[in-house]
Amino acid sequence: MNARSPASALNAAQALNEVAQAWDDDLVDQLSDYIAIPAKSPMFDADWVKHGFIDTVVRNAAAWVESQKVAGLSLEVIRLPDRTPVLFFEVAASTGSANQAAPSQTVLMYGHLDKQPEVTGWRSDLGPWSPKYEDGKLYGRGGADDGYAIYAAITAVQALKSQGVAHPRIVGLIETCEESGSYDLPPYLDLLRPRLGDVALVICLESGAGNYDQLWLTNSLRGMASGTLKVQVLTEGVHSGDASGLVPSSFRILRHLLDRLEDSASGRLLPAPFHCEVPADRLRQAQATAAILGEELYKRFPWAHADCGGASQTMLPTSTDPLQALLSRTWAPTLSVTGAEGLPDLKSAGNVLRPFTAFKLSLRLPPLVEAGPAVQQLKALLEDNAPYQARVSFVPDSHATGWNAPSTAAWFEQALQRASQDYFGAPCGYIGQGGTIPLMNMLSTGFPKAQMMVCGVLGPKSNAHGPNEFLQVPYAKKLTAAVAQVIAQVPG
Repeated sequence: MNARSPASALNAAQALNEVAQAWDDDLVDQLSDYIAIPAKSPMFDADWVKHGFIDTVVRNAAAWVESQKVAGLSLEVIRLPDRTPVLFFEVAASTGSANQAAPSQTVLMYGHLDKQPEVTGWRSDLGPWSPKYEDGKLYGRGGADDGYAIYAAITAVQALKSQGVAHPRIVGLIETCEESGSYDLPPYLDLLRPRLGDVALVICLESGAGNYDQLWLTNSLRGMASGTLKVQVLTEGVHSGDASGLVPSSFRILRHLLDRLEDSASGRLLPAPFHCEVPADRLRQAQATAAILGEELYKRFPWAHADCGGASQTMLPTSTDPLQALLSRTWAPTLSVTGAEGLPDLKSAGNVLRPFTAFKLSLRLPPLVEAGPAVQQLKALLEDNAPYQARVSFVPDSHATGWNAPSTAAWFEQALQRASQDYFGAPCGYIGQGGTIPLMNMLSTGFPKAQMMVCGVLGPKSNAHGPNEFLQVPYAKKLTAAVAQVIAQVPG
């Protein structure tokens, strides 16, 4: 992997033209059909087998790949018992039309086809399963996160084939359990490991972009620990006038427990084991990215506004310093409450002291903090010495350790910078992401010498997991062509 990168044999203008044509003529339609299918991840659809939506999107994607007639490609849909299926493809190495030596190592491409649930708040003319293409944006659940990956991957391979460019062996792994924490993926990796080969480059098309003006490489991912915290004080609800003041509120006890974990005034997580130092190279890259993006790092969110006495006020972020804003969402542990039970709708809320309150907690962990021990520390912190001897339980449901990218090889850095300049006219940017891609930690462990091209279309306001999710098609076109060019640069 220390071989010098050759000059790219890929004609950038031709590649972009062909890729853009494919997106306009075919891929937008394919993804529109995909968006219309509610293929929710198993965590959000316990009856996914019965409903058949995941099988449908896998079958549709497989049929499309086969219809492309890519030279040297073989495709399988693999199904382990009681597991969500995966789509696995393999493209043989090629010496190209010039009969050049093909690199001996393998490129692994990754994406997923399962989706987050609907959520509320979609624009009146949009919906999670109602695709709409408007002003270069394809709206709907899962298009950007990241149903596009298999289609972009094959289109990138076709760009290499079209120009007769030599390329290494390419394999693709498309799973259907990512949004549930990829708990089905390890058995498939174990099964496929002998077939993956000597992986020189991993291309993960599931991440984000700091803007739509340049190629972005993800250099870190936070980990995650989630579960349900429940506080029960009664076996049934009672009149609040009769019991309040004597029976402690389950909500107040829950607040007290969360105070052990988080400073509610600042949002800082209190336990030291949930923090880690930011590596020096990541800090330098964060400083460069903060200089590029500036206040857009926080202005890109859909902040709530208030109008008080004619003076408009805007909701403020935790920090307006660009560097701190970036580090806060990539290297700081952060707690979010993502769901609740035991709280009736406002219209149904009578004067009743409720028997219990339960919160779904999502704890984002810094990239270098191990998630397994963090879950156990979190459980002990919340359950031990319950106030008033209330019945307190924290039931974990998923966790994943974050990821810090390996050192960048010279050929890879050169390939990224050239691709970004050729297709965007700007240098490649490096950015940490606050989300979690469990596969990356698995692959870094399994292939410690591989370079990791973690990238994606989730740029400003694309809103994965939320309402009005969209895929910015002009950016996707350039990213697809850039991926093809980087593959063409893999050294022998």
